[in-house]
Amino acid sequence: MHPNAPAPTTEDIRAIAAPLASLEGPLLPMLHAVQEAYGHVPEAAVPVLSDILNLGRAEVHGVISFYHDFRKAPAGKHILKICRAEACQAMGGNRLAQATLDKLGIDWHGTTPNGAVTVEPVYCLGMCACAPAAMLDDKVVARLDDARMDRLLKEAGA
Repeated sequence: MHPNAPAPTTEDIRAIAAPLASLEGPLLPMLHAVQEAYGHVPEAAVPVLSDILNLGRAEVHGVISFYHDFRKAPAGKHILKICRAEACQAMGGNRLAQATLDKLGIDWHGTTPNGAVTVEPVYCLGMCACAPAAMLDDKVVARLDDARMDRLLKEAGA
């Protein structure tokens, strides 16, 4: 969805979510479908999903806030996921992550002012032997240091 597009309507959200209501455990597939359509789960989706599934709004909010993959605002053009697991921490991942966030002037789940990059934590990329690691969109990068992170950020337009 284009960033300047109008906000989704109740009818738009219902059209996306209602066909999934017959699935077993339909809330997560509905949330994923809404996020796929809009780049995030807009606040307007909560009462719609609540109504379709006969759940309390607090329950829907709870699921959205529990799972880190659901966004409350659109993400940047690129997603940088920095590993926060123990192996990456042991190899300097915490310092590298904080330096990256400081350099960009954002916090976890934040997006750079130019909309280029959203930084998210991830809790293992399977690159433990080559820590620290990160993933820019679908590209996993291991043995990260400040210079390699700078190249990733430059590549993403941050």
